[in-house]
Amino acid sequence: MGSPWKPLLLLSVISGLADFARAVAARPVSYAAVLRMKADSSSSSSVSSRMRLRNNYGVGSPSQDWPPFSRYRYSALSSQEDYRSEESEEFGPVFIQEPDDAIFSLDSDDKKVIMNCEARGNPVPTYSWLINGTNVDAEADFRYSLIDGNLIIHNASEAIDFGRYQCRAENSIGIVLSRDALLQFAYLGAFSGRTRGAVSVREGQGVVLMCAPPPHSPEIIYSWVFNELPSFVAEDSRRFISQEMGNLYISKVQPSDVGSYVCQVKNTVTNARVLSPPTPLTLKTDGVMGEYEPKIEAHFPQTVLAAKGVTVRLECFALGNPVPTITWRKMSGNIPKKARLRKSQAVLEIPNIQLEDSGSYECKAENTRGGTAFRGHLQVYTQPQWISMINDTQLDSGEQLHWECRATGKPRPTYRWLRNGEPLSTQSRVEMVNGELIIHRLQQADSGIYQCIAENKYGGIYSSAELKILASAPVFSTNPVRLIATVGKDVSLECRPRASPKPRISWRKNDRRVQPSRRIMLLRNNTLRIINSSRSDEGSYVCRAENQFGSAELTTVLLVKEPMRVELSPIRVEVTVGESVVLSCKVTHDPSLDVSFLWLLNTQPLNTLQEGSHFEYIQTQTSTADLMIRSILLKHAGKYGCRAQTSADSVLAEAELLVRGPPGPPGVVIVEEITDTTATLSWSHGVDNHSPITTYNVQARSPVSLGWQTVKTDPDPVTGSMESAMAVELNPWVEYEFRVVATNGIGTGDPSAPSRAVRTKEAVPSVAPANVRGGNGRRHELVISWEPVSEEFQNGEGFGYIVAFRANGTRGWKEKMVTSADSTTYKYRDETFPPLTPFEVRVGVYNNKGDGPFSGVVTVFSAEGEPREPPSEVQAFAISSSEIKVTWKPPIPGPGRPQGYEVSFWKDIEQEETGKKKRTTGNETTMLLSGLEGNAQYLVSVKGFNSVGQGPASSAVKISTKKNAPSLPPGNLMWIQEGNNVSLSWDPVKARDNESEVIGYKVLLRQEGRGHSQVMRTPNSAVVLTLPEGGTYIIEVRAVSEGGEGAASAQVRVLTSSGVRAKSGQLSGRNLAPGLAWTALFLSLMVPSFPL
Repeated sequence: MGSPWKPLLLLSVISGLADFARAVAARPVSYAAVLRMKADSSSSSSVSSRMRLRNNYGVGSPSQDWPPFSRYRYSALSSQEDYRSEESEEFGPVFIQEPDDAIFSLDSDDKKVIMNCEARGNPVPTYSWLINGTNVDAEADFRYSLIDGNLIIHNASEAIDFGRYQCRAENSIGIVLSRDALLQFAYLGAFSGRTRGAVSVREGQGVVLMCAPPPHSPEIIYSWVFNELPSFVAEDSRRFISQEMGNLYISKVQPSDVGSYVCQVKNTVTNARVLSPPTPLTLKTDGVMGEYEPKIEAHFPQTVLAAKGVTVRLECFALGNPVPTITWRKMSGNIPKKARLRKSQAVLEIPNIQLEDSGSYECKAENTRGGTAFRGHLQVYTQPQWISMINDTQLDSGEQLHWECRATGKPRPTYRWLRNGEPLSTQSRVEMVNGELIIHRLQQADSGIYQCIAENKYGGIYSSAELKILASAPVFSTNPVRLIATVGKDVSLECRPRASPKPRISWRKNDRRVQPSRRIMLLRNNTLRIINSSRSDEGSYVCRAENQFGSAELTTVLLVKEPMRVELSPIRVEVTVGESVVLSCKVTHDPSLDVSFLWLLNTQPLNTLQEGSHFEYIQTQTSTADLMIRSILLKHAGKYGCRAQTSADSVLAEAELLVRGPPGPPGVVIVEEITDTTATLSWSHGVDNHSPITTYNVQARSPVSLGWQTVKTDPDPVTGSMESAMAVELNPWVEYEFRVVATNGIGTGDPSAPSRAVRTKEAVPSVAPANVRGGNGRRHELVISWEPVSEEFQNGEGFGYIVAFRANGTRGWKEKMVTSADSTTYKYRDETFPPLTPFEVRVGVYNNKGDGPFSGVVTVFSAEGEPREPPSEVQAFAISSSEIKVTWKPPIPGPGRPQGYEVSFWKDIEQEETGKKKRTTGNETTMLLSGLEGNAQYLVSVKGFNSVGQGPASSAVKISTKKNAPSLPPGNLMWIQEGNNVSLSWDPVKARDNESEVIGYKVLLRQEGRGHSQVMRTPNSAVVLTLPEGGTYIIEVRAVSEGGEGAASAQVRVLTSSGVRAKSGQLSGRNLAPGLAWTALFLSLMVPSFPL
């Protein structure tokens, strides 16, 4: 069946095998020898998953990678059309799936066993099976059936079907056998129903209770039930259950041990459990057993065989009184560190057993009466594992086959060979020695599937390979061949037919046999070589290949032309960066041949796509090609080649392009010597790019500089011939990096790589602090501040400040040390000087090297202190039920001027500490207090404050807020509309006893959809409103009192004609007398709305 990906896969593999195909001898070959693909369209798209892997398999065999090709010669195809798809290429069976060991439960409801086997091959393989080396007749025995390669056993039974199975896959190429697979059957029989006699012992005596398990397969797990389920015997230093024998061992019987014991066994595959008849344990009444020395009753075998990698458990338990202690040791060496002691040291468990764990092990049982020991040998075996395997091989008939397979294992493996599933025996042409197979004088009958089997008594592994014997008449893939050469050149005429065995070769020219001479030679690979060819060598050359299967001829027509000449100009040219140049390539050649051009730069093909618009090919004639190079860069310098090529010849001409440009970066910069203000530097010249370097510029950077800065040097300037200079006027104790930039007549180049970072040496500070000033602070404090000196100018470790000051008119300076380099302020306190005392102040610097300069002297005043006097004429006025206005006058001018005021207020029934405070934003002398309770008495005081602190508070003044505004809204609103006038009335609002009297009303009018409201005040309970323009209006009314505004009435919605407009566009209205009779008016229904 075809698969759409296979032709594509063949093409991709063909290119990968091209070099291999050219390197090996030319022979006919089955493509399947090089590549095997599974004929299944559902296969993975990965190439590796479709490569044919010969299974090299067996018990314990690791997964194998694709083995290396045989050292024998593989034939390879020379042209793509000779490759054949897998569908048409025949190859022998290769296993995809082999049978595995299996354990079948006899308790299973489905009495059917399936042994899996699948192989691929072309033709499609057929299958048969062997059991214990005997053919399974699936047609004659109805219990067996085959589905594809899988063997199905119906009504399986241990008596008939237990054994080792092998799958055999066969097609016309050969037969291959799978590894052995062991089929076992899991079952667990029942204990004998015979009553077990009681076991009677003395107290203190040891006892062994026998389990005597029923027939079973495979392993079982033992446990003991005490008296009744689910009470199981717990193992400890006195009680032990052997998982080898199943017996229960009690080293020293106690009265609590008396009872009935039942042995329970569990099948590890089926999980079935069965219980033995009970065994009573009683105590004798004739006394207590005295102490006695240990006796080992349960121990591991004298010789323990274990497969490498498994977990080994060695048992050892002794009876004795007192209860014995078990210890372990390895007779030669130490017990492996990975080993663990289980069950009160009665079991030594060694996981992942290795060959080095082999040896003699001893367990020792001891108590106060004595000791005893048991010693046994642990032997680790390994199943065979491949070191080298055989590979598919194809040889010519008559050649010699030499295969070798090697495997490791303990015991050392032996080897045997199969051909097409049958044992291979030594014959006159066949030799088999220690895994080597040699067959002399191969014949076609030797083709087939060979298997090397490495085995010891613990397992066997299989390595398979297909041997193809090639036999075919000579065939040439292309015929005839036309070859064009030039006068004076050597010519090689190849003759490489596909044939097996190797054919006899002869040459003739123009029907005359070619005779070798000093100028004409027949090489070992049958190629005819002509030295220093001339026009006389032209003609038809015929290569004839012949073997016992047939013959074939290849005709090569040789034409000899005059050699081509190529001229590239100019040969050498110098340009400056940014200029352009044209290189012209002219060719003289045989006019019957077409010529093509290839441009190279420094022997590599020129990639114009990567170079953008810098290069352009220009070809105006068939024999001339120009290369235009625009806006030349430094990287365009080099050797340019023009390669002209015809079918007969290829000639290269070269020209050199030198590009002048700014110099390249100088070599690495080395700091030779460093002082506090200088650094001696050296470097090496960089490339000058064909223009002499005129000067070098030295640059430096530090953590505090803004990038790279040019530094002064000695000498100055640094000429292009120099390779060292001294950087001067550096700052002490600063970490610098240096670099050098070169300049020539073209321009300035790239900088060198930075030098390693170095720090200049320490020096006395040379920069004084700037912007020395002062002020503020608390009373009797002198506050002095300055701008800190940056790290760049601190000149060393231990940097700090010296603050010097003296009162005006005094002579001696007081000096204080400030040790922090980041400090910007110093405070000096003296209770003796009054506020605003003038001081002369200067700030100096120092470090570990000494004292530096002082700043200039400035005058700084001491702090004036917090305000000393309270504000005067504090007054408070009630504005409404929730607001009080407070006013005051500043205190008498003097030291401690306020920068603002703080107003404290609290209810007369509260403590001042619980009250609230509010500060002004500046020197305002008025404040409005809001959010107060209505009809309540408050106390108010005011104090000044500045940056130093607060001054004293004024005396508290009392003030009462007004009563609350009326809580009832105006009710019973009525209105009538005439044009753009609306007459509105409502019931007067009566204030309650704790509310302010109503002094009027506020009418609010708002056009729907707008946020702005118009307000009209009236002392009456009626008003006439003039609506400014058409639309829907919302009206509400509030009562007004000294305590503020009351609750809002229900909203009234009035719709006016859009054609009616007031002249002014503003709300207008007039008050109606309180006694106006509304009975004559048409009363309109009030439409409640949402409040404003």
